[in-house]
Amino acid sequence: MPKLRIGALPDDKPVKVTIELPASVHRDLVTYAEAVAGESGQRIDPAKLIAPMLVRFMAADRGFARIRRAAHSPKGDGGDG
Repeated sequence: MPKLRIGALPDDKPVKVTIELPASVHRDLVTYAEAVAGESGQRIDPAKLIAPMLVRFMAADRGFARIRRAAHSPKGDGGDG
């Protein structure tokens, strides 16, 4: 079985967000949660996979990383440096 990108989920204080997903995406989340359970033995609510998936997606997006660095850099630091 291939190694999944999402493994055990950290225990973190959540912020509630309500979203609507296409049924096909929900089915895939359920399947992914079942795969995680099979790999790690940890049963997971499929909705709890959304946050770590978004984290990985945003971490891999180089354009977003540049925007995030610029947003968090001190003003007047001269740019990307």
